[in-house]
This record gives sequence, structure tokens and C-alpha cells, in this order.
Amino acid sequence: MKWILVLGLVALSESLITIPLQKIQPLRERLREKDLLKDFLEKSPYNLISKYLGRLQMMEVSYEPLRNYLDLAYMGTISIGTPPQEFKVIFDTGSTDLWVPSIYCYSPACAHHNVFNPLRSSTFQFLGQPLSLSYGTGSMKGFLASDTVKVTGLPEVVQEFGLSIQEPGQFMDSVPFDGILGLAYPTLGIRGTTPFFDNLWRQGLVSQGLFAFYLTNEEKNSSVVMFGGVDPAYYKGELNWVPVTRPFFWQFTVSSISMNGAVIGCDSGCHAILDTGTSLVTGPPEPIFNIQRIINARQSYGGEYIMDCEAINTLPDIIITINGVDYPLPASAYIRQEHTGICYSNFLATPGNLSREIWILGDVFLRLYFSVFDRENNRIGLAPAA
Repeated sequence: MKWILVLGLVALSESLITIPLQKIQPLRERLREKDLLKDFLEKSPYNLISKYLGRLQMMEVSYEPLRNYLDLAYMGTISIGTPPQEFKVIFDTGSTDLWVPSIYCYSPACAHHNVFNPLRSSTFQFLGQPLSLSYGTGSMKGFLASDTVKVTGLPEVVQEFGLSIQEPGQFMDSVPFDGILGLAYPTLGIRGTTPFFDNLWRQGLVSQGLFAFYLTNEEKNSSVVMFGGVDPAYYKGELNWVPVTRPFFWQFTVSSISMNGAVIGCDSGCHAILDTGTSLVTGPPEPIFNIQRIINARQSYGGEYIMDCEAINTLPDIIITINGVDYPLPASAYIRQEHTGICYSNFLATPGNLSREIWILGDVFLRLYFSVFDRENNRIGLAPAA
């Protein structure tokens, strides 16, 4: 495996189906002509149907399909400019800003990805502010611009975004996506700009101030990010709500991480973030090394931790307890089997340029649990994925 995605930003810097009302309009008109409409609506079952249809329309959800790339990244397609230029982006809850490569980028990574050409867009505006964004893996330097941005199912909006002129190192050269669309809090973003989701929310273009993720192991577009509402078909049981403790990342408190009733990490409580832009589960080096030892993961020459594949069938669940609720991680989730037949641990010490005290629950966790990011109420909803 060539890379592990960690997009937590360094702390520096199809709608629901509605029934067409035209089919019942002739009856409405006939009743109105005979002055019977009010009595009919008050006394007939149509009153209930009408109320239900109204609720469906108020609860409209917009869906953007995501492609799973080798369980390492989930990508969707957006378009920027007039006429639209398409880009594959990570919808990343671990960062806030939107950026894509530009035709002015001279890094090798940009030669292998779609690049935005401002000269081909009649709605482009050059804002000029220089940008420098660093992530757990990878970085970009560029400038700020503005243009129309479109995501499937959502209205087109005029949006500030970054254009890269430099993507240093080899990491961005090897990733399958062009850019990143951040969904964390504005306090983590570029000062003076309005992030993409906040732009939609402030203009009343989403019915609710929240979005949600359903991630699967399948490669095709069975994974989705939904905006403006929650579709209960994607999860089982009830959503358990967790308060956000710091509106920066989607940060919350974890009570403990345990196996067979014994605490193996986060023994006095700890801080964690929910991050769709991180592939694995990462944490402070000492407890992560302790977990690697307990599951008998051995460090390889390349720095990854190799495991006996038979352990998938023998090791117990690792339990992450959040706000009084246990979230099991079975061995089939925390052990990754490559097509080569080699197995790896899905735990990783948090990279040094991120906060070493924060745990990151990435895609390994999010494939098991449907997640709701509720900006309106500063909380996260979790439930077993359907």
C-alpha cells in the first residue's frame, strides 16, 4: 500500500421522493368550484396525506454519491466555474477549506490531476490572498479565488476557494482525488472566508443545518454524503447524540477504549475527532503502541504494522465508549487484508504535525457507524450503519 490518508488540518493557521400533486389537482378544482373543498380537506383522509407530503418536502435531503478508493479515501464530484469544470474531491470533516489544483501549479502532482483554468470561466474572480494549507499528510500553497460551485442535488453557489500553485512532496502526486472540500467549523478555515456548507446554510439552501455520511466497503457509488437532512434508511435503531466539545474540528469526549473489559487506551477519558478524511484510527503514540502490542501487530520495514491474518477470526472487539454508549470495532474492521494476502493493523500513531493528544476516528470507524454532523445544535449523531 502506497499511502494512508490523514486530512486532519494542522491547527495553525435525489431528494426524497415526493408524490406529484398534479394528479389530484383536477379533484381539488372541482371541489373548489362547488364550495366543498374546505369541508373535504377537514373531514377526509386527504388531510393526513397533505400534511405528510408537506413534511416530506420540508425534510428534503440532497445526496452526493461517493466512490470508495481501496478503503483509503472516499471521493465525490463537484464542478466549478461557467461552464463547469469537474473535480474529484474528498468531503473532509477534518478540515474546512475548499481547494483544487490550478493551471498555474508547477508541482508534478498537478500534472496527474484535473486542474482549474480561470480563463475558461466567465464567472471567475481573482481574490489574490495567498494560501498555505498543511494536513496530516500532504500540503498545498496557492491563492484565493471565487466562482460558482455545484454539488449534486444542491443549488449552485458563488464560493470562495483555493487554487494550488504548489503541492510539495510525493503524497499529493499519488492520491486519486484532485482537491479537498472541507466540512469542519469555520474557526479552522481561512480567516475572512465563508466555508462551503456555511455558505449553503446561511442562504437557506439546505433545509436543516446538518449533513451526514454513509460509508461502505464497496468501490462503486454506494457510499453517500447527504446535506440538509438525515435519511433513516441508512442506519439501524436510533441516533445517539454526542455534544461537540470544541467547535473547531468535530471534537468530542471518549470515555475509554477497551478490550475484554480491560481499558487499553484513553484510560482517563480523552479528546477525539470524527474525520472522513482520515483512513484509519489514530491516537497518541504510547496508547497506540500498547494496542499494537496487545493485538500482536509487528512493525514492518516500511513503518506499518503487520499482523497474522488469522487474527481476524480470533481477536475480540475493541470497544470505544462515547457518551455512555459502546461502539464495537470488530477485528475485521481494525485489521486490513491487502490483495497480496498480507494483513495490517488499522491503528496508527497520529502524525507528528497534528496534535499528539487527539484521537482521530477515521473511515475504519465510519464504515461501521452512520454519522450526522449537526452544526445547528453542535452535536454528532451516531448509529450502526444499515
